[in-house]
Amino acid sequence: MSTLENKVAVVTGGSRGIGRAIALELARQGAAVVVNYNKSPEQAEAVVNEIKAAGGKASACQADVSDFEQASNLIKHAIETFGDLHILVNNAGITRDGLIMMMSVDDWNAVIDTNLRSTFNCSKVAVRHMMKKRWGRIVNISSVSGQMGNPGQTNYSASKAGQIGFTKALAREVASRNVTVNAIAPGFVDTEILDAMSPEILEAALKMVPMGRKAEPEEIAYAVAFLVAEQAGYITGQVLAVDGGMAMM
Repeated sequence: MSTLENKVAVVTGGSRGIGRAIALELARQGAAVVVNYNKSPEQAEAVVNEIKAAGGKASACQADVSDFEQASNLIKHAIETFGDLHILVNNAGITRDGLIMMMSVDDWNAVIDTNLRSTFNCSKVAVRHMMKKRWGRIVNISSVSGQMGNPGQTNYSASKAGQIGFTKALAREVASRNVTVNAIAPGFVDTEILDAMSPEILEAALKMVPMGRKAEPEEIAYAVAFLVAEQAGYITGQVLAVDGGMAMM
């Protein structure tokens, strides 16, 4: 039996980057996966097709998870499609970088809504089901920026630090019902977000990483799979850094 056999997972922002890698890894370990997307249906369907081609179960679901009603519908879709919900990975996220003097209110709100409000929206609905079943795993994809701060990213750093505080508070609320809540704080990961950085800035940034390289999305996905496994049931309220040693504490 695979590690996550008979488990149902929702991965927000699951159509590309880290979310795609997480969806594929959870499916590889036996979970039925709902691949959430907002504006990339072709990419989401490609992930679903890849999972199904490997013999897994998957479904794509469009939802802007910064909107509570749409987030609620996403969780309902998972339960109606696969009959249950065991795992929620709050991965949806964006950046709108800029020094605070030049950052627009819209850019601040967009990042907070997409990264932090969505974590509340999806968790609020999912945790009700998990508590009734007395089993659940929530993993929030935060960032090293939420631990250290990053110039030009007050909005992003605030949203990711907020996810960490959210993780710890919710973990205390639901621990007695066998529901765990943890966060992962990736460092620099080889995704489209890094593609937007100039080679010079990226080279300078990687000098801050003791291991001297970017992470692959699959390395974040493996960490998620560890935290959602049955065997990790005594781990909750923790922040697992997957950052090459960048934010040692």
